[in-house]
Amino acid sequence: MSGEESYVEHGELMKLARSFEQHAYDLEAHLRKFSSETGEEAITDGFGVLTESEEVTTAYIEYSEDVAGAVKSIYTHLDSIGAALKQVTKNTEANDENVGSLFGNGGVRK
Repeated sequence: MSGEESYVEHGELMKLARSFEQHAYDLEAHLRKFSSETGEEAITDGFGVLTESEEVTTAYIEYSEDVAGAVKSIYTHLDSIGAALKQVTKNTEANDENVGSLFGNGGVRK
C-alpha cells in the first residue's frame, strides 16, 4: 500500500464485526452466570449470619459488583465496536457503489 490509499475487504470487515459482537455476547452470558453465583444472596448464604462475617460479606459483595460492572463495560464496548465496524462496512460499500457508478459500471464490484 502506498501513500494515502486504503483498501477494505468488506467480507473480512463484517467477519471482524461479528467476532466482536460474538465476544460481547459470550462475555454477557458469562456475566449472567457470574452474577447468579456471586450475587448478594449467594455471598450472604456463603458467609452465614455471624456478626464478624458482615464486614467480609460486604467486601465480597462490593467486589462482585465491581467485577460485574467492569465486565459489563467491556462487553458493551465490544458490542459498540462491532456495530461501528458494520457501519463502516455499509458506508464503504455505498461509497464503492457511488464511485463505480461515476465510472460507468453501475457500482458493480469485480
